[in-house]
Amino acid sequence: MYQSLLDHIRRYVDLEPSEIEVLCSFLSHRHVAKKTFLLEPGKVCAANYFISSGCLRLFFITTSEQEQITHFGLENWWIADYGSLTSQRPSQYYIQAVEDTEIIELKASVQDELLAKVPKLERYFRLVLLRAYTASQRRIEFMNNLSGEDRYNQFTAMFPDFAQRVPLYMLASYLGFTPQFLSKIRAKRN
Repeated sequence: MYQSLLDHIRRYVDLEPSEIEVLCSFLSHRHVAKKTFLLEPGKVCAANYFISSGCLRLFFITTSEQEQITHFGLENWWIADYGSLTSQRPSQYYIQAVEDTEIIELKASVQDELLAKVPKLERYFRLVLLRAYTASQRRIEFMNNLSGEDRYNQFTAMFPDFAQRVPLYMLASYLGFTPQFLSKIRAKRN
């Protein structure tokens, strides 16, 4: 049930069998149906979610009432509103399943206890969050230095399978333009 997470952890740190046993005792597995919300504004982010299969999205509603996707989570990625998770204050974000998704939850209420019992996981989470932060920095650069069309072309070249998995309006939101603009770009390509 937790094999995908254990394989992911193994890429960063080696856990002893006893540490794996402790880790698994703190986790829970859940199926999340497509379109189900794990988080909504005004609620506290209760857990860090590891995606075994499927896709989740993190987004907010802009002042002009548009969805703005800030993050997609695919297989072997973690997703949470880390600001809400760490402060235990209400979130401004939604987390929603784009597809039927299998997640492994690590509840915020037990995370510190787990890290105290399995200190190697501090290193694991630090390395994972550093990679995520670096990706976020690159995305900001990407959004500010490339035209909308160039963003779309580069993204679909780098992630062709993913670009086919999500609805076009979500891809447009993530890339920072309207679905209509995306339709024009796609029409030019055909």
